[in-house]
Amino acid sequence: MKYIPQDIPDVILIEPRIFMDPRGFFMETWRDDDFKENVGDFSFVQSNHSKSSQGILRGLHYQIRQPQGKLVRVISGEVFDVAVDLRQTSPTFGLWTGTTLSAENKSLLWVPPGFAHGFYVVSNEAEFTYKCTDYYAPENERCIIYNDLSIAVDWPIIPNTSPILSPKDAAGLTLANAEVFR
Repeated sequence: MKYIPQDIPDVILIEPRIFMDPRGFFMETWRDDDFKENVGDFSFVQSNHSKSSQGILRGLHYQIRQPQGKLVRVISGEVFDVAVDLRQTSPTFGLWTGTTLSAENKSLLWVPPGFAHGFYVVSNEAEFTYKCTDYYAPENERCIIYNDLSIAVDWPIIPNTSPILSPKDAAGLTLANAEVFR
């Protein structure tokens, strides 16, 4: 696998080696020893899978206690995936990085603990899977509004539309009013 630090170096794009032949393809999507050597000593305790339609925006989510690192990938369709640094002592606090993840490019993205995470579905629909370093704890979940001007994520929103948000995501806070990691 190829590990590529993003604009925020702790966020890492992972490009797997893909072996193609007339039958299809094979690839490793995660390997503990390789991940620990190239990313860090993290263990995964939970795996999740979601399906969303075009125009849906999920995020920007994080857990203020029991922070989750996430290893994310798309197995069907395409999304624009975003990580926002919420570590107040970090030189990249409040900055974001984003990349396209798709079934076609088969890339994964490592979003470390201490980051908010979200994605926007670009294709007709997308299936999104991710491994987490800690368990989901709804009492600790927080959300920053996707269009916070202080963060200014450049979402590839379909022209003449608004993203489709859950009520929880629509009620997200601005970074200035949100709990962050100290």
